[in-house]
Amino acid sequence: MKDYQKAKKRIEVSVGESVRIIRELQGFSQNRLSELTGIPQSTLSAIENDRVKLGVERAKVLARALNCHPAVLVFPGWDVEEEAAA
Repeated sequence: MKDYQKAKKRIEVSVGESVRIIRELQGFSQNRLSELTGIPQSTLSAIENDRVKLGVERAKVLARALNCHPAVLVFPGWDVEEEAAA
């Protein structure tokens, strides 16, 4: 284990991309996620394409439907260890 090296982040992910990635990992279409959340499909598309801000309330609704913590959606690039060292 002494040869272990922490993986390095290779890409930056926007808020919209994080929503899309988690939605796809859950196997939901935008239409299905719209049905589950009450958020119009057109709004979901705009969020995923970073044309509309996610916002805290929408993040909570989406997180419930996607079985994740809202912070995963709102702060996709946040590095806990890096912040703790600051």
